[in-house]
Amino acid sequence: MNTHYEKIEKAIGFINENHTAQPNLDDIANAVGLSSFHFQRLFREWAGITPKRFLQYLTVDHAKKLLEESSIFDTALETGLSSQSRLYDHFVTLEAVTPGEYKNRGQNISINYGFTQCPFGLVFIAATNRGICHLSFSTPESMPESIRSLQQKWRNAKIAENQLRIETLSNKIFNPDTQTQKKFHLFIQGTNFQVRVWESLLRIPYSAVSSYQNVASSIGAPTATRAVANAIANNPVGFLIPCHRVIRNTGAIGGYRWNNKRKQAILAWESANDLNLDP
Repeated sequence: MNTHYEKIEKAIGFINENHTAQPNLDDIANAVGLSSFHFQRLFREWAGITPKRFLQYLTVDHAKKLLEESSIFDTALETGLSSQSRLYDHFVTLEAVTPGEYKNRGQNISINYGFTQCPFGLVFIAATNRGICHLSFSTPESMPESIRSLQQKWRNAKIAENQLRIETLSNKIFNPDTQTQKKFHLFIQGTNFQVRVWESLLRIPYSAVSSYQNVASSIGAPTATRAVANAIANNPVGFLIPCHRVIRNTGAIGGYRWNNKRKQAILAWESANDLNLDP
């Protein structure tokens, strides 16, 4: 397990449980078994900002502000404007398998997979020659199940471990060079409805959020919030298809199949790494 992320997640859990008491730096550091000095240094290394600034991004008020800003950004898009703070965003294209390929479950397709560490702990990635087909967060205990699930979904594909390829790919995903970054192409299985939802998620800018209701409206199905939530929960390529950027209208984080504390960590990390963030 990534030691830094393990401490971050534990700190977020402590803050969630004790937020009414407004814990200070010493309180949080003690909760994760570190001195205040080492805890502050960990945050600097992981997020690039102080713990105090980082913790501001975990609040419901901050989430509500992001929701308000998202509507402003949507308007900017409609008028042809852009935001400089979104230049860091990933360039992601998505291709769904054809009905025939879906029926064949990966026949004549080769898939490489591997586990590696990222800023949010252990990650499981699988890729074909046509694009990334899977990304999920994992634990040492769930590694065998992750592989079995991939094999079941792509049961007729040729599946083999390729650690070097996956580590290289993971580094490009989580530590991108914004000057030379190439597009990530995704090759995924899903129903027409699911694909429409996932395509909508790709339009949510980096360090921004949207609500389940807004996503439903964006695909022309404003009353299908529950179905949209189900499609989001079955996202096959986490992080790159940013299901973590969908929260409730109230500003509450909502569910996340890979742990709500990880969802909070990713959202706060993205806010901290926004290019227009004040030092």
